[in-house]
Amino acid sequence: MPDLAAIFRRPFPEQVAAFRLRLGNLVPTARWDDIRRAEHDRAFMVAGALKADLLTDLAAAVDKAVSQGGTLEDFRRDFRAIVERRGWHGWTGEGTKAGEAWRTRVIYRTNMAVSYAAGRMAQMVEGNFKYWVYRHGGSREPRIQHLAWDGLALPPDHPFWQTHAPPNGWGCSCYIVGARTEAGIRRVGGDPAKRLPEGWQALDARTGAPAGIDKGWDYAPGASAVQEMIAMAAEKSVGWPAGIAKAHMASLPPGQAEALAESYRALPSLAQDLRRWAERVQGERNGAPISGPVQIEPLRTLGLVTQSAGPDTRSIGGMDLTGVDFAVAAEDLARMLGGAGAPSAEEIGQLAALLDQARDVRAVKGSAGLFDWIIRTDAEEWIARFERRGESLFLVDLRISGAGR
Repeated sequence: MPDLAAIFRRPFPEQVAAFRLRLGNLVPTARWDDIRRAEHDRAFMVAGALKADLLTDLAAAVDKAVSQGGTLEDFRRDFRAIVERRGWHGWTGEGTKAGEAWRTRVIYRTNMAVSYAAGRMAQMVEGNFKYWVYRHGGSREPRIQHLAWDGLALPPDHPFWQTHAPPNGWGCSCYIVGARTEAGIRRVGGDPAKRLPEGWQALDARTGAPAGIDKGWDYAPGASAVQEMIAMAAEKSVGWPAGIAKAHMASLPPGQAEALAESYRALPSLAQDLRRWAERVQGERNGAPISGPVQIEPLRTLGLVTQSAGPDTRSIGGMDLTGVDFAVAAEDLARMLGGAGAPSAEEIGQLAALLDQARDVRAVKGSAGLFDWIIRTDAEEWIARFERRGESLFLVDLRISGAGR
């Protein structure tokens, strides 16, 4: 497999659908094996996370990484903040930098790899490939059995894939590619003549799984939910990055969707992403011009509008806001930044977390589709004005007054 970190930074609709199928069922667990095999296709867990608010925060952090291509360091920053905010103690790895690094790496890479594999499986099923080809991921410390399967080409309905579809172990980076002909098998690095060895199905008495497969990994990630992923990914709204980030959240149970949206807005990595994005839009960082080519995403989502983001926010001024998200467009942001009294990039980054602290929400009189979120901190008053466009509330103005200014 090419560089995993680079692949994880390029989410695709089926991958996001695969992960979000799990968000409607956040399962408290004491151990990693409390949920087994295909049960993971429709459930999210973090071993030892028993409280609902903690599990929701962790799910939001992983979801942001999956749907927006967040890095391991982004996730670690969010993990530390969640652990502190929720007072989580006793988790495996707690107490040392090495332990925390190991635990966060396991949570991040496992969820990213499994959602990627599940999404790719949906793509291959929809593509109706004649062969699936097992490819070794190029690990620095390869498993002998995984190397032995490298290049193996089998029909999609072969029983091998039911137990051996990668990832099939902790840290496994193996993957599957599709092919339609023997020549196609060779093009993707496979060997049409390769055969499974005798006894490939024999179980390891220690793990209860076939030899070479880690305990609990003898299943095909996403196989039980392929058609749902295909249907979800086919929605027109998920064909662009901001659409992927927003996709399918409104289909979750309302309470769950709202809790995840609020957890998402509280993530430190979101504040950092928004600040850096605002700096790119403005063209400067720390008072100096940004040199070199700059890629500017046209749109960022701040998560679904929720009941706690101000009173009666599902229906303001007679307008139903159910399923609507907060958003910021680069074009609007460029107009807001710069000049006397304008918000800073740092303040743009802080806005998402403050939306859920709004004291009042008002429809702007005489202006259909305009709404003010009024937020009061210890020293300042923030008035964030949003305009309804389609299924989003777009930030069009941000005024901040008070001692802090």
